[in-house]
Amino acid sequence: MQLVFLDTKTIGNIPNLRLPEKFGRVTYYETTTPEQVRERIRDADIVITNKVVLDRDTIAQAPKLKLICIAATGTNNVDRQAAEARGIPVRNAVDYSTASVAQGTFALLFQLMIDIPYFDRYVKDGSYSRSDIFTHFGRGFIELAGKRFGIVGMGNIGRQVAGIAEAFGAEVVYYSTSGRNTDQPYRRLELEEFLSTCDVVSIHAPLNEKTAGLIDYGRLTRMKPSAYLLNVGRGGIVVEADLARALDEGRITGAGIDVFEHEPIRPDHPLLHLKHPGRLVLTPHVTWASIESRTRLMEKVGRNIEDFLNEPGAAGGRPQTESHAQPK
Repeated sequence: MQLVFLDTKTIGNIPNLRLPEKFGRVTYYETTTPEQVRERIRDADIVITNKVVLDRDTIAQAPKLKLICIAATGTNNVDRQAAEARGIPVRNAVDYSTASVAQGTFALLFQLMIDIPYFDRYVKDGSYSRSDIFTHFGRGFIELAGKRFGIVGMGNIGRQVAGIAEAFGAEVVYYSTSGRNTDQPYRRLELEEFLSTCDVVSIHAPLNEKTAGLIDYGRLTRMKPSAYLLNVGRGGIVVEADLARALDEGRITGAGIDVFEHEPIRPDHPLLHLKHPGRLVLTPHVTWASIESRTRLMEKVGRNIEDFLNEPGAAGGRPQTESHAQPK
C-alpha cells in the first residue's frame, strides 16, 4: 500500500507524525506546489492532504487512488464529486481543535482587554521600581464579568467558548447564521440586536454563502464603541478593509483576528497598516494548533485510514507495516 502525505509542514513536528507508516509505505513532503501534485500522487493508494488542492483533473490522473484523507476539517480543497464518481472516499477530521481554539480565543480577548505586555514592560524597564505607590493605573482595563458575550457559530467550539465565558461571569447570547440553530441553552438574538448589545462578538462559524462578508463596515458601525470583535472562525467572514477602517475611526475598541481571507497575509494588507495598531491583535491562523490538537488530528487521520481498510471489500486489503522515506 502506497501512501503520500503532501504537506506535513502544515501540521508540524508532532510525536505521531509517522503514524501512517503502520498502514504501508509512506512518502512525506513538507510542501507540494500545484505543479508537483500529479507526479507525487500518481502511484498512491492513499493521499493525505491538509491544504493541497486535489481537483478533478488531478484525481483523474491517479489511477491507483483508493482514499483521500484530509488532515483538517474543511473539505473545500478536494473535488468531492470527482472523487465520488471514481468511488474514492474523502475522509476529513473533526473536533480535534476545540480546546485549543477556545483557549486561543480568550488569549486574544485578554490581550485586548488587559494588555499584559504593557504591564510587563512597565516592570522590566524600571518604571515600577521608580514608582511611589504599589500599583500602576497607566493602562486601565475592565472585567469580563457582567458583560454580554456574543457568539456567531454555536458548534463544538462555540459551545466551549460559551462555557468559558459563563465561568468568567459573562452573559452568553448567540446569533444563528442559518436561522435554524435554536436548540441551545443561551438566548438567540437577531443580528441587529446581537451586534448593538454585545460587548464581545466572537466568530466561530464556517465560511459559506450566509457568512461570507457578514461583518462589513455597516455592521461594524452598529456595534458598541466599547466592543471587541474576535474572528477565529474563517477569513472572509469579516471584511478586513472595513475592519481596518472601523478600528482607525474608533467604531469599536479592539479586534483580535486569527484567520484571514488570504493566508499568509499579504504585506500590503490594510490590517498591517493601521493608524492605531494597538487596537488590533493578530495571530497567524494558530489558535487551533496546540501540540495536543495536532496530535489528535493525526490520530483521527490514522483512524480514518484504519476504518477504510477494515471495511468489507476495501481495495488492496490491510497492508503490511512498512516505512518509506523520511519527511522532506
